[in-house]
Amino acid sequence: MKALSLVLLSSAALAQAPKPAAAPTGYDCLIEPNQRIEIRSPTNALIDKILVERGSSVRAGDTLVLLDGSVEREALAGAQQRADSEAELRVARARADYAREKFRRREDLREQNYITAQDRDEAQAELRVAEAELALAVDNRRLAGIEAQRLSAVVKQRSLRAPFSGIVTERLQNPGELAFTGEGSRPILKMAQTNPLRVEVVLPVSVLGQVKAGRTAEIMPEAPLKGTWQASIKVVDRVMDSASGSFGVRLELPNPNGDIPAGVRCKVRFL
Repeated sequence: MKALSLVLLSSAALAQAPKPAAAPTGYDCLIEPNQRIEIRSPTNALIDKILVERGSSVRAGDTLVLLDGSVEREALAGAQQRADSEAELRVARARADYAREKFRRREDLREQNYITAQDRDEAQAELRVAEAELALAVDNRRLAGIEAQRLSAVVKQRSLRAPFSGIVTERLQNPGELAFTGEGSRPILKMAQTNPLRVEVVLPVSVLGQVKAGRTAEIMPEAPLKGTWQASIKVVDRVMDSASGSFGVRLELPNPNGDIPAGVRCKVRFL
């Protein structure tokens, strides 16, 4: 009878004991743009045109902002003209040829004692000056070409282009305003890269060995979005947070058509 009572008590205790927690259906995560940048002017310049608005979709290389570059374009035209012109070079070459021929004749006459050594030396000095002027003309043309390249780069900086495909998230300035350079200045535009997207998740240390870079995971966004998407694990933190007993993981979520919005919460399930 006593043994039967012990068996009944043990059964009741087992029935009241807490059951093991079920495996989680997914970990909380956040879908974010892959990167956010601010479009600033590389120099102090007047804004001529802004070709996009807030919410505009742009491709890498698209022109976003045009800055006033009239002075630089005029300077570029002048430098290009000097670089292409051969007039100064032809004149210097003709003088050098004439001085070289003159010195040759003076040398022959000197050998026949028809002129003095001083006359021959003067012709030789004229030849050296003419050759120096020819070298200077060559250098001037080369420097004009270098200046044209520099001004061409300056003119290109007057067109601010998108460094990647994405969305214009904010427009902070307008045509006619003066754009300043430097980190403390106000940006003209803000952009976010939406393909691919970045998924950030914090995991407990107990699953550290189960999550490795290169593997695949399922991303399930919160309502009202539906469906699941495949993402690849890109970064697994090697430094743990001792206070919370967790570590971070970053995933890359392809979004070629822009169907997945950024900034929404989600669940991630590692396959």
